[in-house]
Amino acid sequence: MEINDFIVSEQTTIKEAMEQMDKNARKIIYITKDNKLVGSLSDGDIRRFILKDKSIQDLVIEAMNTNPICILKSEANNGVKEMEEMKVDSLPILNEDHSIRNIMFNSSELVQGKKINPPVVIMAGGKGTRLYPYTKILPKPLIPIGDTPIMERIIDKFHNYGCSNFVVSVNYKKNMIKSYFNEEEREYHLTFVEEDKPLGTGGSLSLMRDYLNETFFVSNCDILVDTDYTDVMDFHQKNKNDITFVASLKNTQIPYGVLKLDKDGLLESTVEKPEYSHLINTGMYLMEPQVLDFVPNNEFADLPDVIMKAKDAGFKVGVFPVSENSWLDMGQIKEMENMIDSLGVR
Repeated sequence: MEINDFIVSEQTTIKEAMEQMDKNARKIIYITKDNKLVGSLSDGDIRRFILKDKSIQDLVIEAMNTNPICILKSEANNGVKEMEEMKVDSLPILNEDHSIRNIMFNSSELVQGKKINPPVVIMAGGKGTRLYPYTKILPKPLIPIGDTPIMERIIDKFHNYGCSNFVVSVNYKKNMIKSYFNEEEREYHLTFVEEDKPLGTGGSLSLMRDYLNETFFVSNCDILVDTDYTDVMDFHQKNKNDITFVASLKNTQIPYGVLKLDKDGLLESTVEKPEYSHLINTGMYLMEPQVLDFVPNNEFADLPDVIMKAKDAGFKVGVFPVSENSWLDMGQIKEMENMIDSLGVR
C-alpha cells in the first residue's frame, strides 16, 4: 500500500473518494491543496453527507473535516500515544510545510474493534429459483463461495463482531441445511425455525417472536456486506431508529446521450452518458422487536412491506449507507460469479 492511496486533491469528487477508500481498505482519505493537508474524509463523513441528500458528484471539500488530527514529523515518536488519546485509527505525519510525509496506523485497534451481540435472523427458506440449476441440487444457503457456503460466510462475518445467537428460517431442502450446520460443534448457537409453507422474508418473522426480545439484525442468506457492524448498531441507537436499512450506493451510467424536453416537447438540453446514484436495499436490516407487531401470523409477507406498514404507523426508519463495493449479492448466477471473483476465492 502506497501513501498516494490515502491522499486526494480538493478537486476530487466524493464518488472518486469512495473508490479510493475501497482501494485502501482503511475507510479514510486525506485531502490536500498545493500538497498541504487541508482535511480528512472518513466513511462516516460521507455517510452523514449522503443522508443530507447531497450528491456524491460534489467535491470532497463539501464533506471533509477541515480540522484533521495530525502530527509534525518532529513529534512522530508520540504518534501512538496521540492516536490513543484522540481515539483515531490513523494519523498523518506532516513535514514543516504541512505536506504529508507519512501516515501512521494503529492496526491492532482496527483488528480488535468493539463487540456486539444482538440476535441475528437469517432468511434461508427460499427456493433460490434464480440460481437454477445449482439450487436443484443444493439449497441456496449451502452454495459454496470458494470452499465455504454463503450462509456460513454471513454467520462468520457477524460472529467476528461478537454475534453468537442466530435464528434461521428454513423450508426448501431444510434437512440439508440443518445437517450441515449440526454436523460439528460451533462457537455460536443456531436456532432453526421451520416454515410449513413459504412465508417470505417478512412472514417468517412471525415464527420467531419468542427469540427476538431485543434489537436484532436481519439478513438475507445470499448477501455479504463489508462494513463495521458495530457502526450500524451505533448509528441505529444514536438516531433512535425503530428500523435501519443497510443500503448500498449504486452508480448507474446511461450509455447514451439523454435528451431533456421542455413543457412544449421541444429539445431543452442534452446530457451525454449521464450517471445517476441511488441507494439500494442490500437485504440487511436492524430492527426493534416492536416491529414484529406488524408481521402477519403465519402468512406470506415481504419484509419491505412490513417495514412500510410500521413506517406509516409512525415508526422511525433510517438508512445506513455503504459503498457500492461493500455489498456483494449472489441472487443470480452472474452476481454469484462476481462475488467469487471479488472475494478472490475461485
